[in-house]
Formats: sequence, C-alpha cells, structure tokens
Amino acid sequence: MSGMKHLGTAVILLVFLPLAFHAPGAPAQAQAGSIEFVARATPSSGVEEPIRGFPFYLLSKSFKEIGAEADASYAKPDMDAFIDTLGVSKELKAWMKKNHRVRLSGEDFVEKLEAGDVMGVPEFFDAYVERMSGDQTVPFPTPKYKLSERVKDPKKYERLVAEYHDAVRRFLIEHPKSTEGMDLNLEDVDPANKWDQMVAKSQPEYHRRALELAQTKYLVARANTDLQGQGSFPGVPPGTYWLTTLEVAASIGDAHLRWDSPVTVRAGGRTSIVLTNANAVHASSVAP
Repeated sequence: MSGMKHLGTAVILLVFLPLAFHAPGAPAQAQAGSIEFVARATPSSGVEEPIRGFPFYLLSKSFKEIGAEADASYAKPDMDAFIDTLGVSKELKAWMKKNHRVRLSGEDFVEKLEAGDVMGVPEFFDAYVERMSGDQTVPFPTPKYKLSERVKDPKKYERLVAEYHDAVRRFLIEHPKSTEGMDLNLEDVDPANKWDQMVAKSQPEYHRRALELAQTKYLVARANTDLQGQGSFPGVPPGTYWLTTLEVAASIGDAHLRWDSPVTVRAGGRTSIVLTNANAVHASSVAP
C-alpha cells in the first residue's frame, strides 16, 4: 500500500512538471494584425475614381531602397574611363572629371562655369568667343593678331594673343551673365547623348534585379484591389512594411500614380491606409 502511495505521488509530479517551466513573466508569441487599404486616383477632370483590379505588394523593405540595393549590386559605367575615350582637349577632360559631368548644356552648366573655366578650357573659350562675336549689342574685344604672324613674328603673335585673352577675361569678369547661350556652340563636342546611351543600356539590369528582389526576398504578401479599389492583408506579423505598386503606375484618365507607402502593423490590430494622389511616389498628368 505504501508503494502505491509513492507511485501516485510520482504521477502527480509528472502531470504538473511541465507547468513549472512556464515562468509567470515569459513573453507570449506576438499576435498577428491586418492591413486594409483603399486606392483612389483623381485625374485632371477632378472626379476621384477607385483603382480597380490592380496588384499591390506588401514588402518588408521600401521599393526605393530595394532599387538602391539592386543598383549597388551592378557595376555602373565608369565616367572617367568614358571621358578618356573622348576626342577633346586634355583641359576639357580634366574639367569633366573634376566636376563629374559630361553634359555641356543647360542652365545649370552655364551657371557653374567660372571665368577660369572659360579661359582655361579651349572648347569653352572658343564657344564663348563665337557666341559673343555675333552679339552686336556689346563692345566685345576683337583680336589684333593674325595667323600669318605666328610664323613671321612668333613673339609678337604670342604677345597679341595674350593681350586678347586678357581683354576677354576682363570683359567676362565685368559681364558674368555673358556666358548665357554659349552652350549652343558646344553641341559638336557635347558627349552627353553618347554617355546617356551607355547608361541606358545598363538600366534594364538594375530594374530586373529590383523587381526580382521585391517579389522574392522582400515580399510579404500580394493582393488585388476589388471594384471599390479596396484590398487587405490579413495575418500580418507586427512590424513596419511598405505598400507598393513596384514600377507599375495605376492610371485613371491622365493621372498615373505609383505608391511606396510605409505602414505599421501592431499586434492584434487592424491598420487602415488610403492611397491617393497626395501620397503617391510619382504622379504625372498629361494634357489631352
């Protein structure tokens, strides 16, 4: 009888033993939450419409950051190496490398030029002089040297060239806005189009890799909107996510919108988000 008593005690201990391992303060598994969203677009007509039957992706990283990751994984065209292949002066090559720029046009280019750049780069100097020589509204310096003197009297030729350059420099300093429009005279040496073509050839690889990462490594869920432009993601673990349309724009009339919006899910909670023109990543409107 005594042996049976001890056996009963052992059974009781075995039954309750597992409970002893659950400390009162032990954390429980976080309860999943959910996301509900609605997407609407407003074209220039001003009538808001739902984005119907459109795929939305829930990612664990923003599509913009995924794009940067994809971009970093590929070797980009080497601008300096490209500049070395150009048939331009060594001074222009040095200027392009220093400024990390090959586009020799536009307001920002002209505004960036200083007197030393114009005087020190042969292509810039020639373009500036050519531009100003055709302007009859200002008394621009005229050269007093002749090419024939280069052989007959090289010292005189060099002196007159130096005097002319000094006069052009003084004029340029006194009239800093006179460089406006000189980029039109640089079209023949501007390598921007050639560089853009090189860069464009590498873009598809970046985009393909970004889409691949978004739809594999960082994909949490995918949902299509209904006729009211609504969609949902149930059973989402707590955390911060991004609701995105990737590279595809949703079009309503002349409104073309993409989203890459952050959204936070709390344990057991329901998060709602409204996607409109106001929080779109890219919105463009094309006149009919």
